Amino acid sequence: MKQVKPIVSTVPARHLLALAAAVLLAGCAVSPAYETPAAAAPQTFKEAAGWQPAAPADTLERGPWWTLFGDAQLNQLADSIDISNQNVAAAIAAYEQARALVREQRASLFPTVNLTGSGARSGGGGEQQTNNNFKAAIGASWEPDIWGRLRAGVSGADASAAASAADLAAARLSAQGELAINYFSLRQSDAQIALLNATIDGYKRVLEITGNRFNSGIAARSDLLQAQTQLANAQIDLSSQTRARAQLEHAIAILLGKAPSDFSLAVAPWTLTVPEVPLGVPSTLLQRRPDIAAAERRVAVANEQIGIARSAYYPSLNLTGSYGSGASRVGDLFNASSSLWSLGVSAAQTLFNAGATTASVDAARAGHAAAVARYRQTVLSAFGAVEDQLSATRALAEQLALRQQASSAADQVEQQMLNRYNAGQVGYTDVVTAQVTALSARRSLVQAQADRQTTAVALIQSLGGGWHTPQAQ
Repeated sequence: MKQVKPIVSTVPARHLLALAAAVLLAGCAVSPAYETPAAAAPQTFKEAAGWQPAAPADTLERGPWWTLFGDAQLNQLADSIDISNQNVAAAIAAYEQARALVREQRASLFPTVNLTGSGARSGGGGEQQTNNNFKAAIGASWEPDIWGRLRAGVSGADASAAASAADLAAARLSAQGELAINYFSLRQSDAQIALLNATIDGYKRVLEITGNRFNSGIAARSDLLQAQTQLANAQIDLSSQTRARAQLEHAIAILLGKAPSDFSLAVAPWTLTVPEVPLGVPSTLLQRRPDIAAAERRVAVANEQIGIARSAYYPSLNLTGSYGSGASRVGDLFNASSSLWSLGVSAAQTLFNAGATTASVDAARAGHAAAVARYRQTVLSAFGAVEDQLSATRALAEQLALRQQASSAADQVEQQMLNRYNAGQVGYTDVVTAQVTALSARRSLVQAQADRQTTAVALIQSLGGGWHTPQAQ
């Protein structure tokens, strides 16, 4: 608070109080009336025919959205994100700091009261008398919020705290989404490893058959070399996939706030559940996205900054008062004859500052315009992200059925080529081609299954954290 030296008044206290009340009644707010900026908000999504703009957003709770995937291990891991993730912990601390700043700003609306006391003893050489001087006083100063500058500061701090709360929600959602994606990627690695192990076992049997045929003079040496190459390449793929799984396990450990050496996830069956987006979920669900909420609250902060800058056009007023006593002995401090009091009022008005105040107001308005633009861009990006994920969801569902057909056909071709090779009807090159095609089709099918789950997670994040409707039960 600005400290101004009080002017001791000869006007009766009741007149000063009446003057202060009159000034306060004449006060007005200098911040512009706040309105949420208009932004492009289509009521339906192009990539999801049948979605409707009905249902209020408050009936669509986020809840533990990860439970929609029906994986008990994922549920257990996601529940510990709030407790252990350090990015979430930092966001919680930032929110607590913002709330403390709100209390600090709100305190500026009230008077400041001080208690002071002093004691001094003075004297000189020879027969000069020694003097004692003791003082005690209680004083107060107050800057009335005539033009709403302090209230604008409080409102701005409140909006900033709300933005921090949204940032906290965004940090939680980001950590939960990253955990789910890493978890499903790890389960995909488990499936790929199991697939490669089965393939390697098959390649070993084929290599043994080819070796026997070579030793019997039925097969050429090139057949044996090709079989050895196939087996070695599959073993290399297995080593790469094992490394990828280890890295995913380490990433999950870090998300949970644990050292990678202290965390492990055992191989477990892969739950392939993919939650379907219910048609009753409206586009207004994006109102709950934490990044949109944070951007809107920062527009409110910028709006209050305009009011704070405008307040410099008007005079500032400061009221002070004190009551105390002074005496040469401590025991006389509380005698009525030694009491002292004062009331004061001071005002200050800037007459010329070469346009600095106007420049400050213009800067605040420009900051507000930038915050509005960022808010609108955030909304557009949010709708774009949802459209992207809806499109990917539909395409991946179609691709999965085709991948299943391709994998089944490739398996049959591989088996037929092996049978024909054993019968001496085709060369080993045809077998190798069929094996490569079959393995690629199997791995592509596993990848498609994982892509559907990770895309579902991305869609849930784009919608602000899941949905809660009868269709989703």
